[in-house]
Amino acid sequence: QVQLVESGGGSVQPGGSLRLSCTASGSIFSIYGMAWYRQAPGKQRELVATITSGGSTNYADSVKDRITISRDNAKNTVYLQMNSLKPEDTAVYYCNALLILTPGTMTRNYWGQGTQVTVSS
Repeated sequence: QVQLVESGGGSVQPGGSLRLSCTASGSIFSIYGMAWYRQAPGKQRELVATITSGGSTNYADSVKDRITISRDNAKNTVYLQMNSLKPEDTAVYYCNALLILTPGTMTRNYWGQGTQVTVSS
């Protein structure tokens, strides 16, 4: 069974840092793009950052210069380093990945279960 498992969420004061991790496990042939999304209470899920298999990245304007996405292809893991956190960064953060399970088949979209990040004094 293929799954994405996130870790690293928690509570932090404004200005603090957190590092989220997400590991894909199961019978996976290859992983294309990986991304982090977040959803704050009462709001729609929004894209935070993306990273291709080759390491190209893109960020939402609201997190540029504060958040860095990276990945370790050997470990099937994507990371989100978050610095200078603000109360408005409070949300459930979800990992997303496009996977190929079997050679020659189409990519499939997978989501993690989410990890809570709370920024409060």
